[in-house]
Amino acid sequence: MDFARQQRDPARHLIGITFVVVVHALVIYALLTGLGRAVVEVIKKPLSATIIEEIKAPPPPPPPKKIVETPKVQAPVETYVPPPDIPVATTQSAPVISSVTATPPTEPHVIAPPPVVLAPPPPPAPPKPAIRRGIAPLSKEDPEYPRAAIRAGVERGRVLARVMIDEKGNVTEVIIVSADPPRYFEREVMEKLKLWKFQAEGEKYVGEVEVNFSLKD
Repeated sequence: MDFARQQRDPARHLIGITFVVVVHALVIYALLTGLGRAVVEVIKKPLSATIIEEIKAPPPPPPPKKIVETPKVQAPVETYVPPPDIPVATTQSAPVISSVTATPPTEPHVIAPPPVVLAPPPPPAPPKPAIRRGIAPLSKEDPEYPRAAIRAGVERGRVLARVMIDEKGNVTEVIIVSADPPRYFEREVMEKLKLWKFQAEGEKYVGEVEVNFSLKD
């Protein structure tokens, strides 16, 4: 389609006419409703103008003062002039010989303390025998004549026994050393000796006891 035909197109003219009609309708509506009067009142109000002062920048700081150092004047160095040598008159004197006698230092007199006389130690106690013989009990119970010996016709018997005694004097063990005749009196002696009470010595010891049996007694 060329440009001339576009200009003659009725649709393009219809859109422009419609836009103009709408604008006129809005203007008439504004006049009828008083919107235009409100716009005029706003325009009539006095305008207030505010003058904004220009913010001045702070003045630049003053330049630092230059410190002028005065040159130091060095003091003149004095040259040392040695004094003239003056001979000193010396007087010769005869040598003096002094004799020094060394005296030994006197020692203080010390009084010796009297000798301490120590008492002689007590003689050592005689060692206790390993097995004590002939000890007597504090309390005892005599053994009875065994019936087996009576039935066998044994009229006499002798038993040698060792008793283990503790710290409190109690018999803890009985050991038969010998029995004559054997196999008749040993059991009775062991049962009765365990009930015996001996002297307490605070330590354990071993005693030896001899028990004699007689059917006539």
